[in-house]
Formats: sequence, C-alpha cells, structure tokens
Amino acid sequence: VFPESSLEVTGVDFLKSQNTREHHTDGYSIQSLVVRRGQPFQVQVSLSRELRAADKLTLRFGIGENPMKNRGSLLSLKPEREDFNGWKISMAERKGKECLLSVTSSPNAPVGKYNLHVKTGSNIYKPENGVIYLLFNPWCEDDVVYMANDAEKEEYVLNDTGTIYVGSAYSIYDRPWNFGQFEEFVLDACMYLLDKSKLSLAQRRDPAHVSRAMSALVNANDDSGVLLGNWSGNYVSGTSPMDWIGSVTILQKYYKTKKPVRYGQCWVFAGVLNTVMRCLGVPCRCVSTFDSAHDTEENLRVDVYLNDKGEKLNSLSFDSVWNFHVWNDAWMKRTDIPNGFSGWQAIDSTPQEQSQGRFQCGPCPVKAVREGDVYLPYDAKFVYAEVNADRVYWVVKKVNGKDKYFKVGTETQAIGKNISTKAVGQNRRVDITQEYKYPEGSKEERMSMQRAYSFLRPSGLTPRSGYASTTQRISANTEPLVPKEPVTKTGLHLEIMNTEPLHPGNPLEMAITVKISAPGNWTVDLIGSCQLQYYTGNVQANLGTIKETITLEGPSEMQIPLKIAPDAYMKTLSSLEDEVLILVTAIAEVKETNDKLTKETSMRFQYPPITVQMPETASLYNDFNCAFIFKNKLNVILENCKLLVEGLGIFKMTTFELGDIMPGRIIKSEIVCTPTRLGEKKIVAKLISNQIKGISTEKGIFITE
Repeated sequence: VFPESSLEVTGVDFLKSQNTREHHTDGYSIQSLVVRRGQPFQVQVSLSRELRAADKLTLRFGIGENPMKNRGSLLSLKPEREDFNGWKISMAERKGKECLLSVTSSPNAPVGKYNLHVKTGSNIYKPENGVIYLLFNPWCEDDVVYMANDAEKEEYVLNDTGTIYVGSAYSIYDRPWNFGQFEEFVLDACMYLLDKSKLSLAQRRDPAHVSRAMSALVNANDDSGVLLGNWSGNYVSGTSPMDWIGSVTILQKYYKTKKPVRYGQCWVFAGVLNTVMRCLGVPCRCVSTFDSAHDTEENLRVDVYLNDKGEKLNSLSFDSVWNFHVWNDAWMKRTDIPNGFSGWQAIDSTPQEQSQGRFQCGPCPVKAVREGDVYLPYDAKFVYAEVNADRVYWVVKKVNGKDKYFKVGTETQAIGKNISTKAVGQNRRVDITQEYKYPEGSKEERMSMQRAYSFLRPSGLTPRSGYASTTQRISANTEPLVPKEPVTKTGLHLEIMNTEPLHPGNPLEMAITVKISAPGNWTVDLIGSCQLQYYTGNVQANLGTIKETITLEGPSEMQIPLKIAPDAYMKTLSSLEDEVLILVTAIAEVKETNDKLTKETSMRFQYPPITVQMPETASLYNDFNCAFIFKNKLNVILENCKLLVEGLGIFKMTTFELGDIMPGRIIKSEIVCTPTRLGEKKIVAKLISNQIKGISTEKGIFITE
C-alpha cells in the first residue's frame, strides 16, 4: 500500500474585501484583515489535494509573544468540533482542493493582534501577512459594547470627523476635529498602546479595563504615553496645543518615535482618546462641560479669591474652575458593578489627579454621577465634583497688616453647565446635561445630592487657601445640605454682557446690569473688573476696574458700562501662545441691608471667518481644486499667520505660511485634492497668528464612484 501523500496547505486567502465589508472595518488603511469579535468571518484554504475523512485540519490563532494553550493565548480550532474558549469554526464549502472555513470568535474574546497558522497533520503553514486584528463589536448583541441604534454606531464608531465644543458657557463655539481612526498607522498605534498597557488577556476582554488603561496612556505622565500636557504658555520645544486640528498627526508621530508628542491640553487629550476608543471598536464621544470644577479636596467646593478691586487672584487658589473641560464618554455594559449602571461611562485622559497611583480617570458610570452613587468605580467622586461643586467667592482685605477673608457670594448652580456633545448624524451641539444631573431644584436632585454627600465630606465654610488656614473659622455653622441660590432681602441680581462685538483691536465694550426687585430706595456699591484668562481659569492680565455707587428705586435696574481700550490688552494678546477669554467679575453690596452678590462671566473674542470654496461633490481619484479665503476685517495686523488644512481621505495635513496680513487684506490659498475614499468627507481649516489662535472652519464634500 502506498503511503498517504501528506496533506499540505498551499495558500490562505483572507477574503479581505468581503469580510471587512460585513464587519464594518473596510475603512482601515492597513494590509492585514481587521474583524470584530463575536461575528463570523471566512477564510479560504487551498490544499495540495482533496480533503479526506481521516485528515486533520486545524486553525491556530495565537495572541502575544509566546502563545500557549493553557494560558488561553493559543486557540486551536478544528472544523465542526466543540467550541474552544467560545470560538467556533465550521466548513462552509468544499470544492476540490479548496476549503471555505467560517470562523466565529467569542463575543468576549481578548482584543488585539492574532497570528493565524494552519496545521495539517504534522505540517504547519504560516501565511504571509497572517495577522488578524480583532476589535470590539458594537454590532454584536452578545458583546458588552453592543449598541442597538445604527445611526448612533455610525456616529460613535465609524465617524472619523467631529466637533469639540469649547469657549465659555456665555459663548460656546465649535472646534472641528479630525479623529481619523482609519488612517495609516493609527490602528497599529492603538495596538502598541494595548501591548504597552500590560493588561492581562482577561482584562483585554473587558472595555472597562481597556478604556481605563487608554485614559492613562493617552497622557505621558507616568508611562511615556502619547501626549505631554502643557499649560505654561510656552511651547517652543513642541507644537502649541492650539495648532492641532486632529489626532492623526499626533498618533502617527507617536507610533514612529515611541516618545510622547508635545503638547496637549484637554481637548487634544479628549480628541486622541476618542480616536483610540473608536479605533478599537468602543463607541465613544467627546463631552464638554462648561464651568467645570477641579476640586482637589473632594469637598464639593471651589474657592475663588478676589482683591478689593474685584480682580481674581491666581496665587491663593488650590482649586480651579475651568471655563470648559473636555473628556469622553465610552459606551459599555458594566459587568464589574451592580446592574443599572451600564451605558455611557466617563473617561478622561487629561492628567489632573492621580487615581490608584496613575494619571487615569474612569470609566465612571454617567448614571452614577446623576444618582449620586459616587462610591462606584472608577473615580466617580472626582467626576461628580467636576459637575456639582459650589463656587464660593472671598474678598481678601488687609486688616491691621494681616489678610482677612470676607465671603461675598456662593453660587450653587454655576458649576457643570451646558454639558455638550456633537449630535448623532448632524453638525450641531446637543445638550446632555440631563444625563449627568437631575434638573436644578428637583426632588430627584435633592435625593441624589444627599446620597453623594453621604459618601463625600463637604466642609464647613472656611477659606481653603494656604494662607487662610491660620485664620479663625469664619462661621462655625456648616452649609445646609442642599444650598439654594442666595436669596437676598432685596432680590439683588447681576448680569454681565458685551454691548458690542468683541473684535481684537477694538475697544471691549461690556456692561454690568444691577437689578433690585424689592420696593424702596437702595444704595448699591458696585465694583467690576476685567481680566484676560486662560480656559483653566488662570489670569494672564488685569485690564481695568470700575467702582461706582448707584441709587436705585426698586423694583428697577441700571446698566453700568465697562469699557477697555485696545492699548490695554493688545500687547498681552499678541504675546500669549494660548487662546484667552475675557473675564468680567462684579461684586455688588446693598448698603442698607448688607446683601452681597458676586457674579462672573467669561466671553471669547469674535473673529472674521475663513471661507472654503470647492465643489459639493467629486468623484473618486479625480482631482478638484479647493480654495481657502480669509479677509482680515480687524483693525490690527495679524502677524505670523499660518493656515493648517487637512481632509481625511482627500489630502494629508498641510500648512501654508502666510506671513503678516494687513487690515482689509484678502488671502487666498489653494490646494489640489485627490479623493481616495467614498462617501461624505470633510475638509478642516484653521488660521493661527500671534493675535488670534482659534479661527477654524470645516466643509463637507460628497465623493462618488
């Protein structure tokens, strides 16, 4: 009897175009096959002869450096046999020497890079480019990241462009951002981060562990991660945080150098973390909170110190209120905590506080923040304080040569406003505050607050600056459990607004309105100040103050103008590397009743727009022209102008050096575009100069076959 001719594999076809279409992974710019877990994919195996009943054919999937069966890092799958660790394989079709195999990975398989080898008898075949990337699967009902709504998956997993909301509660504006999760090397950068995270195989199954690890690795603080944070105003040794328009350049540079990229601030960290999560298959969105508290002592209070002119003092505050702060929500079912807390989970990669010894934050169930269940993992106390702290104002005065602190106001509803994210499938802002908080003053809010307070330790009202700890307690009584807006005897109320557009180079014209609702004659002392500050609340310049005593016959109101000449601020504006906001603070005191009230408002400068001229549609691989037009409508020269433009699937990031643009001058920059991908694509442009940091715009184009 002749010996059986041994069975050998002559080739493996990963059927990339069919598999990636079915797995919603056809966007990734990568040679290898990318599939999602818990969903079948097919591979075609070519053999040296027809398969017989006695032949043994095995697919082996290995993950990590040294795959072993007993560690679960090597999966050995035989067609039609029982499943192995939740993986299944079946013979879909046999034709002569060809076998079509269908492989279904477990819906809770570890995500990462697998190597496929095919074993026949004692022969092992290693296909070239035999790497398969396995991702989380929001389309699979048994995956913990399952998301039922298709439009939401389209936005939170597949959309590679978006908007991050910044500015201030008074003037929110949108900053376009290219996430670019499908661009070259981005998936590899994410896989490198997964390996670097040292997560165990079991932890790689769970998006809670993965998202927590990624929140640590997107900042460079303790693990030489992706981005180095810098809020100093000095960025000569890197790229200013204002100069990025997307995550792609950052992740590509990081993957190439394996060194932290310089520099990031919160929206950059959030933009990159959003890219990483979407790239790995976890639905994710960028979330902006206006007037976000950074409460270092978890006492749900942020103290703001003012001098007797009403100007905010940086030096005394440990805590801060950021004009805005951006983090992310990732979508998942939490299997590690009691039921009822699945859905959106807050994660934050901006290095603010250490959690378990590392700069990481989350995942924190958004529902836990709303319900006051701040004991739940991870970092719920910190996130709760960011959106629920009180703001207490103190005036510091010298009395007999010593600093004394006088409380001039408490705001209980000022923190955590206008929580915003981009709408699903549309370019507009949607307010999601009600997902994080019950309506102010509602019964639910009161219960939630009592719950949270029972796990936190809100302090009595002593000022908490380093200098203040020596002074006696200002009042022995602690705050009531649910403080209300201060009700004054006279119904004193303050409003701050701008009366003319705030264009750089023009006078800043603002007004403070004092209202009194109680009948009678009242004398009001008003002090007002105007300062420039970074979005982190850090004051950069004092521009001017007013001090007036007015008499009002209630009920009535009076508008007091506050005007700042261009010379008072233009020099500072031109010398700063960051975008600044105009901070106006007002303190009013009614002489007859001692009622005191403090109010602050931050406003942003207003800029002329960039216009983009290009066709509404174009066809694949056919060039079209795109022009960027900017007219300097301001009364100042814009120095050292740079135009940054990027169009994913159309052209790579490009910078135009435009020099100085005189008032009234029009600049036109053109670029030839070659679309390489189908569907709705976006072009993003940003203009930066010494005087102005943040003019950006975006325009969509539809690419057809």
